[in-house]
Amino acid sequence: MSWIESLPLYRGKQVFLGAVALGVICVVLSVGCTDVRPRQGEQPSNSYMTSDTRHPIPLSSPEGKQHRVVMLQHLETIQGIVSALGEEDYELAKGLTEAHLGFFRHRQAMASQQPENFPPAYHDLAMAHHQAAEDLAQVIPTKDLKQILPKFDGVLKACVACHLEFKLDDRS
Repeated sequence: MSWIESLPLYRGKQVFLGAVALGVICVVLSVGCTDVRPRQGEQPSNSYMTSDTRHPIPLSSPEGKQHRVVMLQHLETIQGIVSALGEEDYELAKGLTEAHLGFFRHRQAMASQQPENFPPAYHDLAMAHHQAAEDLAQVIPTKDLKQILPKFDGVLKACVACHLEFKLDDRS
């Protein structure tokens, strides 16, 4: 009998969710935070990775810093949700999702930021992200990972879609 077979079922879920969380963190950080530029005289090896076609969001330096804080909070929330699911704390996972990613968070952001500084397409992507979070929060109480993980994937897809489309202006 291998050591894997002797692990309790919940431990296997923790390992799986931990791996998912690590992968998510790597993807989000690499997409949203890197600035890939070839060295002087060097040809880019992969135009997808070197051509930044994202649209800048024209925010002042303080607004840009505040927006970065919000994005970091979203990433920390994703990690917290994965951790809560790994611990089978479905109530905490649902609460984090609703409070930090759902429409409650959207209303807070709209009150503290100037929505007119954001392009309409950004707003549409943000709404899709908040809706995906609400959809996730609705299925978490089922405690069924076969229902939860596809909805969680929808939240991650919404995050990635926005990070692929937009970046903070260089002034930020």
